[in-house]
Amino acid sequence: MVKRYTSQAYKAADDMIFGKSVYPVKSELGLEVGAGYVTAEVNYAPRPEAGVSKEKLVSEYRRLTTDILARAVQIGFPAVSLETEHVEQMTNNPTWGGEIAHVQKTILEEYHEEYGIKCGLRHTPGDIRENRDLLALIGPKYDTLMESFEAVAEGGADFLSIETMGGKEILDYAILRNDVPGLIYAIGCLGSIDMAMIWQDIRKIADKKGRIAAGDTDCAQANTAMFIAGGLLDKNLAHTLAIIARTISAARTLTGYEAGAQGPGKDCGYENTIVKSITGCPIAQEGKSATCAHADVMGNLTMQVCDLWSNESVEYHGEFGGTSVQCWSQTLNMDAALLNVATETGNAKLLRDMLCLSDKYRDPQGYILAYDNAYKIGSAIVKDGNDIYLRAKNAAIETVNLLTAADSKKLVMSKFEKNALADAKAALEALTDEADTFMSDSLEKYKVEEPRFKPDANYKF
Repeated sequence: MVKRYTSQAYKAADDMIFGKSVYPVKSELGLEVGAGYVTAEVNYAPRPEAGVSKEKLVSEYRRLTTDILARAVQIGFPAVSLETEHVEQMTNNPTWGGEIAHVQKTILEEYHEEYGIKCGLRHTPGDIRENRDLLALIGPKYDTLMESFEAVAEGGADFLSIETMGGKEILDYAILRNDVPGLIYAIGCLGSIDMAMIWQDIRKIADKKGRIAAGDTDCAQANTAMFIAGGLLDKNLAHTLAIIARTISAARTLTGYEAGAQGPGKDCGYENTIVKSITGCPIAQEGKSATCAHADVMGNLTMQVCDLWSNESVEYHGEFGGTSVQCWSQTLNMDAALLNVATETGNAKLLRDMLCLSDKYRDPQGYILAYDNAYKIGSAIVKDGNDIYLRAKNAAIETVNLLTAADSKKLVMSKFEKNALADAKAALEALTDEADTFMSDSLEKYKVEEPRFKPDANYKF
């Protein structure tokens, strides 16, 4: 059952803070997420050669898990969370992922028992329902995906997550054409339809196995837009369009919680600040300590209300300071220690605001995701929370309004960005307020223009 959000969990933006959420969650080994402290969530990838067999892959994860826990104890950190984002072999062969989860959980249990360190384990099966030429959201691949969730839950994963692909075929079409209505249809509508299906099923598995259905992220779509937009000198895609895609994605990511997710939300969901303002559920975030994985223009700001702090992902290999997972876990834990001492000394809001302001005016994306403006986007979404089209449209309109009203001396936008913003505003003003009309028109348009779009097979139209 899907229960839509029509109000926000926080009465004001200023009530939001890192390490605290309205609805904390707790792992088997004592880790509480959102209960008053921030914890590092270490993310990693095996070396390619480790994927040739189950035995080598299990051995790789055994070593890297032990490395992370050993470093945490050596340096003196009280808690750590691990995220295992599946390589395709692990999801396509559910027993592989299940065995790796079991091996990892056994190591966490040993360190928890001997040293008292609080531990959490997230597993994120890959969305195997897409290849280059085909998106098959429903069918045999879906069944295998659910088997993977069953296996990792049985193996001991505390938190179950995924980065879903629904709407991706239309997003790829729309992003190349600066098609704002297409972004709304792809992310806000099709993405939400897919998530409502998959997250109800994930929650059933979590409940059956005594696990936590954690959260999703719009990596396939909003992150695609962010990476195409690139840095301040790039002009492949306007950053104003990238942030419109991102705020629309908040309405989509919200669907996971409406269908049963409880948090913590996934790290690469830059929309999570908006989502937390609505749900009150804990979130993971990434930024300045994820430079091993990618660059972005808001690496400090993303810490502002996080509950888990992640490095996104790093390949397992040697560094001067130890293995890669040890080096990056130490950095993350040091970051978390700073946030936690700010809370303990009564300086949490001061640090939150410093983190936010250090990136707020660097780029339109940081400006909108600053917690005060993110809260406003959340308000726009819940205004029509029962309608997946209108709430996505509202998010886009509020984004345009906030950017239009921004202080031009602080948020400096190029002519390229201003033109893109004006075009987006015109496109949004031309949209209907009738969800049925928009859905019908979009269905007919993209059935003709995008051959990969198979609505009857993938979205049960």
